[in-house]
Amino acid sequence: MKVIAAYLLAVLGGNANPTADDLKDILGSVGCEVDEDRIELLLSEVKGKDVTELVAAGREKLASVPSGGGAVAVAAPAAGGGAAAPAPAAAESKKEEKVEEKEESDDDMGFSLFD
Repeated sequence: MKVIAAYLLAVLGGNANPTADDLKDILGSVGCEVDEDRIELLLSEVKGKDVTELVAAGREKLASVPSGGGAVAVAAPAAGGGAAAPAPAAAESKKEEKVEEKEESDDDMGFSLFD
């Protein structure tokens, strides 16, 4: 990732085609180890390609990756369980909420920081 970051910094700085030496200078300026194999691999992969197109293609790929939130995981009820399955689940969530509230009230351990 640091090699990619150095490459992007060079491009943002106005160098449309950074060389291995450019990337080594950037990485060396912040005290990073220079891995010449990774630099050469990156430069061979991006040779002749436009950075904005590469970033746009990467964003499209990342858009298809689930990032959590919004989706709710629902457990499948056991065979023959029918509508009885959601009620115990609701009871469990209430118990968990009560346990969490109790833990939060015990955080001060009987004294306050500002007493």
